[in-house]
Amino acid sequence: MKPALRSVARFVAVGALTGLLAWSAAAQDFRIGFVSTDRLFRESNMAKAAQVKLEQEFARRERELQSIGTQLKTASEKFEREAPTLPESQRVARQRQLVEQDRDFQRKQREFQEDLNLRKNEELQQVLERANRVIRQVAETEKYDLIIQEAVYIHPKHDITDKVLSGLNNAK
Repeated sequence: MKPALRSVARFVAVGALTGLLAWSAAAQDFRIGFVSTDRLFRESNMAKAAQVKLEQEFARRERELQSIGTQLKTASEKFEREAPTLPESQRVARQRQLVEQDRDFQRKQREFQEDLNLRKNEELQQVLERANRVIRQVAETEKYDLIIQEAVYIHPKHDITDKVLSGLNNAK
């Protein structure tokens, strides 16, 4: 490393250390909270209700897709059994028909999955918006300086997810 760069690196390191020490002194009064978004999506009444709503909304289409898949599988198995005895033109025509039905089935599956994902994201966004309001209320009421929602590690004493779940489940 060039001497000028080494000098700049030392200056930055000293500045960072000085800032860390100043922050450490002020950290005595600094309150941090952590909220597990995953738990909110799994355990809140609002998220559970959204899941039930989505299941009801998409149940009919899912049953139809399962039925189409079963019919296609049955038709394909029947074709495999009968193919050796069919005339060439009939075998080609049925094979083409099966390929077309399979393509249509796959398209319907993709559309179903896209629609389901879109609706799921809409519902989870509503849960997240309500949860963020509750988080702000808890932070203001209990005088938190920082609330984080994603972390590699968090000490359990900072986890306020239960408070947020309680507020979220009691909110109207």
